[in-house]
Amino acid sequence: MSGTGSSAGERLNELLSNAGLAQLDTAKAGQFEVYLSLFVRWSAKINLTSVRDEEGILSRHLIESIACARALPTGISTLLDLGSGGGFPGIPIALCRPEIAVTLAESQGKKAAFLQEAVRVLGISAKVHGQRAELLATRFDCVTLRAVDRMAKAVAVAGELVAPGGWLALMTTRGELAELQNAAGAGFSWSSVVQLPGGDERLLALGERDVSLPV
Repeated sequence: MSGTGSSAGERLNELLSNAGLAQLDTAKAGQFEVYLSLFVRWSAKINLTSVRDEEGILSRHLIESIACARALPTGISTLLDLGSGGGFPGIPIALCRPEIAVTLAESQGKKAAFLQEAVRVLGISAKVHGQRAELLATRFDCVTLRAVDRMAKAVAVAGELVAPGGWLALMTTRGELAELQNAAGAGFSWSSVVQLPGGDERLLALGERDVSLPV
């Protein structure tokens, strides 16, 4: 890593390079710096993550979320980040893929308040759904999940929120993948698994929902 005098954006770009990923441009790196600073301040108060230090957040959360954003298929117009928590991967997706209208679903009030503030400060077009995702009447081109409580149950809910022909994007581990694919149901075909930075076990699984399934 670079010395302590380097900015968070520079350290993030160095981590991206080390992972074999393209660096962010200066403006985008600056937005991620703002997001990181806000995240660290709020997390000290409301425990957004067990990872407390900036370097850990950069390497554990941001790099993986950026890799997810870049790996999502083209043609996605609407995306739901279910159980968004501190905004991973939904906010990095909104930053990296501005053509996607992102909804951040988070039922815990304090975390939803953080997401509202992050959306305001960053000036992104994402919106926050501060209730349970099951209450949404909309179907989305893509639904993402990462580190959600009772993940298998959440995947079953998420599958119902994916529009026919849309995508279910699961950020998980190799060991948990089969269980989560089973929880999604037979209506999804899993054609793509993308290795994520941070270890051989971490991956992004993309399941496409059968267009013939009823909405």
